[in-house]
Amino acid sequence: MKYAAFLPLSALIALLLISVLVHFGVIPPGMSILESLQGNMQNGFFFIIFLIILLESIIYVGFYFPGQFFAVILVVGAKPSAMDVVYLTLCMVVAATLGSLINFMLGRASRKHSLKQGEQVEEKKTKLKHLLLAMIHINSLAFFMFSQGNQLKSPKVIGLAGFLNLPYYLLLIAGTAVLSEQVMAMAENTALLIGIVCIWLVIALVFDVKQHRGAKAAANT
Repeated sequence: MKYAAFLPLSALIALLLISVLVHFGVIPPGMSILESLQGNMQNGFFFIIFLIILLESIIYVGFYFPGQFFAVILVVGAKPSAMDVVYLTLCMVVAATLGSLINFMLGRASRKHSLKQGEQVEEKKTKLKHLLLAMIHINSLAFFMFSQGNQLKSPKVIGLAGFLNLPYYLLLIAGTAVLSEQVMAMAENTALLIGIVCIWLVIALVFDVKQHRGAKAAANT
């Protein structure tokens, strides 16, 4: 991917487009679809949780289905036993890991499509601090995994993210149980997401400008 600003710009466009379509009633809110799904599946609780997390973990799709905290609220509302929490956490981790795999392969496929015939690219390792930063939110992890695949990084990062998601989802369930639903819902606020993506875009633009200036200076020497 030539410019770092491409992903945040495309994310911002997708997020704004979805918001506009929902606002004018062209498409129903993703949350209402999830709630309808919940009401129509009395005996498929684990499948609902799995589907909610999987949908939100896929790049761009997650903007329409902000279901991570909705899923955790469902879990807490069901008053699960300690063993149920373990099973539900594993269910969420498997769904998020599958989403990471999908995003990684999409990124890798887009990069390989743009490579010249016979061109080889060395596989690079991922820095742990970058992965931990991306795991702040499931949407940021989706774009991170796409970027990793696009840069032809090692697929080991998918397994590492899955392993780190185990304590993450346990803490998420515990946090939702302690805090109010309104406070946890802040993480799914569209305006907040737009603000975060805008900050990401500004940082990426600064990075691109610096790279462009550095390349221009090197060409003039």
